[in-house]
Amino acid sequence: MTIPVTIRLQEADFDTAREVAAMSAGRTDVGAVVSFSGVCRGGADGDAIDALTLEHYPGMAEAEISRHVEEALTRWPLFGVTVIHRYGRIVPGENIVLVVTASSHRQAAFEAAEFLMDYLKTRAPFWKREESAAGTNWVDAAAHDDAAAARWTKS
Repeated sequence: MTIPVTIRLQEADFDTAREVAAMSAGRTDVGAVVSFSGVCRGGADGDAIDALTLEHYPGMAEAEISRHVEEALTRWPLFGVTVIHRYGRIVPGENIVLVVTASSHRQAAFEAAEFLMDYLKTRAPFWKREESAAGTNWVDAAAHDDAAAARWTKS
């Protein structure tokens, strides 16, 4: 059986509920659907932002995400995966990313979704620029995100 995989990079917003519902529609083998929605926040540590602009390398970003989705499919017994990542200018409160995984049981769905999000935060070819009253600046990688992703490394 072919496992349905959806990978989309888009400027437009997405409907989380519709994507989650589509994952298990008409399926009786799915026992768990896990979703993670990343939302643009208005800043951290008291530093307000007006917007976040995400840039990516078209073609390369989709290929890299696909490679990691394939790895998730080899690690966990999944029945479906959806990854949607927005690019362009995003304001606080708007969606940035969605990861949806489906499996027979919750542990596989949770772990696969977490694996994919850790990858997206640390290795996916996206660049973030924050806009604020003070100007614009590129966002550096966070050490805690790298530490989270490191636990998935096979030894």
